[in-house]
Order: sequence, then C-alpha cells, then structure tokens
Amino acid sequence: MSEKYKALSEEEQQELLEKYDPEAGTRKLKGIVAWVALLGLLAFSLFQVYTSVFGVLTAQLQRSIHLGFALALIFLLFPARKNNAGMKNKVAWYDLIFAALSVVVGAYWPLLIDELVNRVGRLTDIDFLVGLLAVLLVLEATRRTVGLPIMMIALIFIGYALFGPYMPGALAHRGLELDRLVQTLFFTTEGILGTPIGVSSTFIFLFLLFGAFLIKTGVGEYFNDLAIVIAGRRIGGPAKVAIFSSALQGTISGSSVANVVTSGAFTIPMMKNLGYRKEFAGAVEAASSTGGQIMPPVMGAAAFLMAEFIGISYIEIAKAAAIPAILYFTGIWIVTHFEAKRIGLRGLTKEEIPDKKVIMKKLYLLIPIIAIVVLLMTGMSVMLAALYSILISIIVSAFSKETRMGISGLIDALVDGARTALPVAAATAAAGIIVGVVTKTGLGLKLANGLLDIAGGALIPTLILTMIASLILGMGSPTTANYVITSTIAAPAIIMLGIPDLSAHLFVFYFGIIADITPPVALAAFAAAAISGGEPIKTGMDSSKLAIAAFIIPYMFVLSPELLLIDTSWTYVIWMFLTAMCGMIAIGGGVVGFWYRRLYWYERIMAMISGLLLIYPENMSDIVGLAMFAALIAVQLIFKGHNTPKAQISG
Repeated sequence: MSEKYKALSEEEQQELLEKYDPEAGTRKLKGIVAWVALLGLLAFSLFQVYTSVFGVLTAQLQRSIHLGFALALIFLLFPARKNNAGMKNKVAWYDLIFAALSVVVGAYWPLLIDELVNRVGRLTDIDFLVGLLAVLLVLEATRRTVGLPIMMIALIFIGYALFGPYMPGALAHRGLELDRLVQTLFFTTEGILGTPIGVSSTFIFLFLLFGAFLIKTGVGEYFNDLAIVIAGRRIGGPAKVAIFSSALQGTISGSSVANVVTSGAFTIPMMKNLGYRKEFAGAVEAASSTGGQIMPPVMGAAAFLMAEFIGISYIEIAKAAAIPAILYFTGIWIVTHFEAKRIGLRGLTKEEIPDKKVIMKKLYLLIPIIAIVVLLMTGMSVMLAALYSILISIIVSAFSKETRMGISGLIDALVDGARTALPVAAATAAAGIIVGVVTKTGLGLKLANGLLDIAGGALIPTLILTMIASLILGMGSPTTANYVITSTIAAPAIIMLGIPDLSAHLFVFYFGIIADITPPVALAAFAAAAISGGEPIKTGMDSSKLAIAAFIIPYMFVLSPELLLIDTSWTYVIWMFLTAMCGMIAIGGGVVGFWYRRLYWYERIMAMISGLLLIYPENMSDIVGLAMFAALIAVQLIFKGHNTPKAQISG
C-alpha cells in the first residue's frame, strides 16, 4: 500500500536525510576501506552485545572502548564536508590519520589502566597529549555527525572553563589550567567518559540495535499499512494515518527528521492528494514525527539518560511520560480532525485501503515491541529486556519468508545498529564535556540562580524563561544531546523552586524536543516542507499550532505532578485523564475555529479557557471547565445549522 503513495525514491529520501539530519550523511565506501568499516561496525556491535551478556566492563574501560570504536568509524564514514562530492566514496588521507588516532585514544585506558589509576590526579606529558587529542577528536566527530551547534556549545563551555577570571559578574570563577581541564575531561568519569557516554555504551546502544533488528523484520513498513487500515477511512484519513504511523515509528526511532522522511514519503503525498494545503500536510507529519521522541518506550533514547541523572528506574520514567505523550498525539489528532471538517475533506475510499485481513494476519510483527514493554514492567533490567527483545525480533522475522533473517540479515542488522549509534556516541561524548565543565566550575548553580533572579523567584516566569532557554538550546540538536544540555543548564532552576526532579527534567526535555518544529530552526518541519513543496517557515508555524499540547502540558505537569502519576491514585488518574482529553478537544476546537460548526471568536476564547481548566488537574478547575465544555456543546448542537462550511463533505 505504501508504495502506491510514495513520492520519493530511496535515493531522494537519503538526500533529504543528509540535508536536514547530519546523522545520516555517511560515505558510500568501496574497496578495502569499505570492508574495514564494515568489519569495524560489526565488531562494535559484537563488543556491545558481548559485554551486555557477560558483564559490562569497569566504567573507564567500557566507555573508552565504546568511544574509540565510535570515533574511528565516524572518521571513516562521515566526510569533513557534506557538499564535497569527491569524498562521498573515498576516505581522505587525514581521515585515515584521525581514525588511527581515535584507536589510540580508545585503547589508552584499557592498555594503561593500572598506571593511570595509580597516578590518579597526576598527568604525564603523554597523558596530556592523549587527553587533549581525545577532546579535539570528539569535537570534530560531533561536528560531522550531529552538526555545528553542539560543537560550538561545547567549545563555549571549554572557553568558559579556561577564561573564568575574565567572565562578568557572578559568572566569574578562578579558571582552570589547560592540563587540569584535560584531566577532568578525559581522565575522570565527570567529562567525556561520564554518565552520558556511559548510558550510550550500555542502554542506548542496545535499544538502537533493537530498532535495527525491528526494521529488518519489516515492522516499519507494517506500521504504515496498519495505520492506514485503522485511520485511513476517517475524515481527513491520510493526516490521521501520519499521526498514528509516526507515533508507532517513534517507538523504534531516535530521530524526528528520520521519522519525517521515512513515513512522510507516502503520508504527505496522500494528504496533498486529498486537498490538504502543502504546509499543513508537512506540518502534520513534522509534529507527529517529533512527538515520536516523547512517546515511550524509547523516547529518543533520552529516557535512559534521565533515569541515570535522576536516579530512578527507566520504567518509572516511561510510565510518567505515557499520559503526556497520549495527550500530545490526541491534541494533534483533534486539531487535524477539526481542520478536515472545516475544509470538508473525506477519508480514503475502500479501494485505497490495503486488505484488512492481510494486515491483521501480520499483527505478530508487533510482538517484539509488546515484549519489551512487558519485560520492562516485570522489573527486568533494561539491558536484558533489550537483549531478549532482539532475540524475539529474530524469531518473529522467521514467521515469514519475506522477513526471515539469514546470516547476512543478522550481519546487516548488527552493522546498521552500530552505524545508527555513531552520532549518539559523539553527541553524548560532547555532552560529557559540557557536564564536566558545569560540574567543575559550578556553572549550573550560577545559571539557575541567574534565571531565578531574572524571574524574581516566581515559578511561572521561571518556567517561561526555562522554556525559552530549552527551545534555543534544542535547535538543531539531536534528542540525547539536547536533553543533556537542557537538563544540566535549565532544569536546576525549576528544581530549586521545590518542583520534583522528574517534572523538571521532563519539562526541559519536552521543549528541547519541540525545538525541532519551532521556527526559525525547525529541522523536522523543514524536512517535511522539502517533501510537500510547502514554505518551510509556514510549515513550522503550522507544526507549532498542531503541537499546541506540547506547549501547555509541560506547565501542567510541573504545576500538578499527578499528570506524571506522582503521588496519586488510579481513580484520580482516570478522572484526570478523561477531563484532560475533554480539554484537548476544547483547545483543538479553539485553535482551528471549528467543532460541530464554525466557531465565533468569543466561542473560540471560551473553548481555549475551558480546555486549559480541564487539563489542569484540580477539582474546582475541572468542574468549571466541564460546565463551560457542556455549554459549548449544547450551543453548537442547538445552532448546528448555523455558520457551517458549504464545502463540507462527510467521510
């Protein structure tokens, strides 16, 4: 079914990915170097699987080997300049040198661990050179894989560490000598080899590998067909297909842009064919694909980092994120539904829908995803749950000749998983530089106090300033890196006001993610506009309107942590969820200006107020909101024939 609507070839999809997603711009190598890269990727995956099965090595060993593999492979696979056509199929001589030096950096700790431990706090000249080399290689690898913004932020923090005495006002500190900074960044577990890359070298890698195995089973294509069967015939069906498909894709993908290009290649043409504006078609896909990053269980892999930073179990974070994620996608669904009703769009015809029986017979493809959720909920460790789920996906692939994995399929999945992990390893290593500087200089506390001073110590102004900071810091950043940065710089200000850690971290995480669809740097929206042919900034504006829930819900779960299932009962959760759903309907109607009929301006204001009151989990606000909600429905039903669009078509 998906082939029927696909407007982009695989080559065109790859071009789009490379343009808007730095993580996708790998070389197409040939000859001996290609074999070296292939064997390196395979060895990388096998090392990670081996240590997962037989026990993770000590922190310095596990993380430095992981870093060495990642850096060496990055310099072989990612060219220094994306627009250099001559370097797309071959490796420059300097990249071979960088790759060799990366091996040295990765092997330094394993080969000299006893000496390094014995002389802790004291660097030799060789130690200093290797440490400095590690920092420089990480910065360059980050630039190549995840773009200039993260590298520049890391450089700014390094500059701050070195030139502390010259900083203005409260930002001033004694400053760090270069050798002391290098020691912190490479010879402790507070810098490059810190918690972020520690999570990358364990949990995140295995989940990315799980995603690679799922793709080999054909589950990505199946998500699209299942979404069409479930949502295709409804009013404005193709847009709802995009929402449903992207929510499912988000369970296995770690990139908003990758989601847009993969599912948008056929959902956007479907929407355009039915009459949606180019910008709106692109916006639906961009907003939905970005939402995939906040949808459990994977959540763009940042949930694993959050678990380490906060010190709670991963499953607790996934459970807490569930209701906000559902409300986010409900909000997009409702706005899309009302927009379709407003302009009179039908759903897909029966002939345009794939055979339901055929699709339902393949429901077994969802078993690995269901398995990983169940395994995590039983209390199994994250690494074991991922390993068992990979095994289950291999078994499930054997149910059909089309998806059955032979030895070559297994190797392909291992190689693809390792390739996907390279940008994450670089981003988390760079994030480690930022965390190391913040820890060593106390910058986090200074920035938090600065935010509180500007906000006058009041919660709402602090949240607004933190939101702005998170949106700016999240621009052009991959999920894992932007979470590390926002949680280090912005979250402490909220926590200092007595807000639970989980609420504060999810708050900055949400706004870091929403930066992907918030102009002026809205990479997911720009990628969608490239497919739809729409104007990028308008697509970004429409995306932000569709994702209105993402700008409201974080405030609600900071003000009322019950939305995150913190200190609450199940009966209250059910009531809270139902009222919040009604609130999303009211806000959707207010945003679009249509419900049962076109809304007058004062009805739109009433709908927005009603929605906000219903989403805020508090008894009196719920009662007032429900009364307004019921009144709005009654008025529309009584005067249903008034103010309706002439072009409306049922579907």
